[in-house]
Amino acid sequence: MLTELRITNFAIIESLTVSLSSGFNVLTGETGAGKSIVVGALGLLLGERASPDLIRTGAARASVEAVFDIAGRSELMALLEEQGIDHSEPVVVLRREIAASGRSRAWVNDTNASAALLARIGRLLVNLHGQHEAETLLGEGAQRDVLDAFGGSVEQAARVHAVFDTAAAAARELETLRARQRDAERRADYLRFVAEEIEHAAPASGEDAQLEEEAHKLEHAEELESLATGMALSLDGEDGAVLPTLATVQRSLDTIQRIDASLARLQELFDSGYYALEELARTLSEYAHAVERDPARLDAVQRRRDLLFALTRKYGPTLDDVIAAGRSARAELALLDTAALDLESLERRRDEARNALVREAASLTRSRAEAATHLETAVEAMLPELGMPNGRLEVRLVPRAAIAATGAEDIEFRVAFNVGHEARPLARVASGGELSRVMLALKTILARLDRVPTLVFDEVDAGIGGRVGLQVGDTMRRVAAHHQVLAISHLAQIAARAHHHIVVTKGEDHGMTTAATHVVEGDARVAEIARMLGGDSESDVSRAHARELLDHAADAAPAPAPSRRKLARKK
Repeated sequence: MLTELRITNFAIIESLTVSLSSGFNVLTGETGAGKSIVVGALGLLLGERASPDLIRTGAARASVEAVFDIAGRSELMALLEEQGIDHSEPVVVLRREIAASGRSRAWVNDTNASAALLARIGRLLVNLHGQHEAETLLGEGAQRDVLDAFGGSVEQAARVHAVFDTAAAAARELETLRARQRDAERRADYLRFVAEEIEHAAPASGEDAQLEEEAHKLEHAEELESLATGMALSLDGEDGAVLPTLATVQRSLDTIQRIDASLARLQELFDSGYYALEELARTLSEYAHAVERDPARLDAVQRRRDLLFALTRKYGPTLDDVIAAGRSARAELALLDTAALDLESLERRRDEARNALVREAASLTRSRAEAATHLETAVEAMLPELGMPNGRLEVRLVPRAAIAATGAEDIEFRVAFNVGHEARPLARVASGGELSRVMLALKTILARLDRVPTLVFDEVDAGIGGRVGLQVGDTMRRVAAHHQVLAISHLAQIAARAHHHIVVTKGEDHGMTTAATHVVEGDARVAEIARMLGGDSESDVSRAHARELLDHAADAAPAPAPSRRKLARKK
């Protein structure tokens, strides 16, 4: 239940707090006082577009905050827990802020949230219905949703949608495989040539780099052998070679150590150098003997490199790309061998899904047909209460040429409001007032199924008055037995039926237009109802008429039980 709505720097509103109660709440006031602005602010919490144009002139930002009692709403508490949002108290506070820069921010219980999550939670708590929202009822999708909700077919409709998606996916996969098979058949000779050419060459990843290194060594084999041999002889094996010469150094080193024993570590340094040079000489000699002068091998390496280069030019640019091209060609050729089995399997899956779709859609059609009859009866019983004594509703199931994700039929609401008139599509015959009342009838009928606790009606009284207004007000009062209702109204007949009456007034503060609200009771409420009747709010006649309306409302239905808790502002 919505307990409080706080609005700051929004449109003409500087700061406004609207406190609501359970049952039927009504918001009234002079034209232009800001009643619809209150609803617009609430809509911001339900996902409507946030625009800097909504910020009050001179302010840096606007904010809207709503406090809800969610005691007993376990599914909503589970959602908060899933999102990591504190819900230690059965209260949820939704807040949205718009900055002059255009940036929008949102919070749920003081936890940063996306606008999408804010709207998701808000729509579980509030159903906002205005004259423009009633126009959504003109769409086939909305009419289908109403019928499925009434008939308890929402889950069945979801199954039809899921099976349709499965069948469509199988059909797409089947067509894709067929297209690949046709393409493979057209390219079979080419693919076979590619696969065989690459497989015959049998390239290995990194082989081109290895061959390049080997070719470079073979091309310079004579130079490598000569250099290695020369260095080995310079170290050990020729007159004046390094290692024999070091014998003289060893003799001198022995002498100097006999004279100065502290120089013993010089021997370690000499030995390390000597052994290293000795190892270097041996290694160079072995390398020189191992160098391969093999013109035949060089020729074979060059031919192999040329082959791999030719392949990379055709299927590259890298050797790994060549290997991948060979595998891909072989896989496409394999498709020709396995396609028949794969096609048979896919066709079987597609047919099974289509058969399941036919079964599920037929079940949905039966449910819809039964629900249509009951919905027609229920709406026709309520239309007289809303000032349309001869109104009737026809719910038609129009078969489709092919089953769609939404079922085997389109749903069309047809209405007739006058005796002797043929029922015609709702969009072609309903005025704004009639459409709003049809929507109100449907809302009332669906109230027992609708788990959204708060219903908001913005000027649902458009185009009606007098006795019809009383009937609409009585209907809202009955809906309020199951839901919290907030109505923005210009009709005294509707306002008098409310359990909780809030008046919006417009004033001026420091040269700026602003709005304020106050709850009216007793004589103050009588005066407001008298004003709405169009007479002098101070005249005895107008006030007597207002009291009569209020007394009649009090006799019509008892006020609902008060809220289970008084909710403090969540810090």
